[in-house]
Amino acid sequence: MIEHDFVGFPKLSRLSRGMVITEKIDGTNAQLYITDDDQFLVGSRKRWITPENDNFGFARWAYEHETELREGLGYGQHFGEWWGSGIQRGYGLEQGDKRFSLFNTGRWNYENTPDCISVVPVLWQGGMFDTAVVDSVLQIMDLQGSWAAPGFMKPEGVVIFHTHSRQSFKKTLDNNDEHKWMYEHDDPSPGTAAKKLLYDAAGEI
Repeated sequence: MIEHDFVGFPKLSRLSRGMVITEKIDGTNAQLYITDDDQFLVGSRKRWITPENDNFGFARWAYEHETELREGLGYGQHFGEWWGSGIQRGYGLEQGDKRFSLFNTGRWNYENTPDCISVVPVLWQGGMFDTAVVDSVLQIMDLQGSWAAPGFMKPEGVVIFHTHSRQSFKKTLDNNDEHKWMYEHDDPSPGTAAKKLLYDAAGEI
């Protein structure tokens, strides 16, 4: 009799499937967990937090908005980024202005979330996984700045969600993912050049 549990080789995902590109916001990872037995839990990336043992004020903010968050989000774990004044790059927000942006853009959008929260901006959705599209979106971001905080010109990068594998990958504008942007368009306007790069990558012109 064989006593060891059998572990099979995992099924492979197909690379040529859809992708969703969202802005990677540079804040601190956060979560809200509304349990089946009606507990309201607040967490950072590694631990549960409370207003007395907090992470950049997220727990205090969450408990202040508990009723709205319970009613608007419902049961389950809701992951997102807590960002803004005093957290990482700050995004030009001042005087304690902080925001919570949900990651799950397949479920949440600006129309079905509570007024006190937002969703990470979707920059590209659909089509096959294509690194050329990813690079073009990054080029636009490099030129035009953050979508989450318009006017902030030092965004972090993007997150690429591969729909078939349900895996997420990041690509940033810092030295960890070095880029050599080249612009060879007749119109010197950054906005026009960036849009053309994205359309080229998408095969729409």
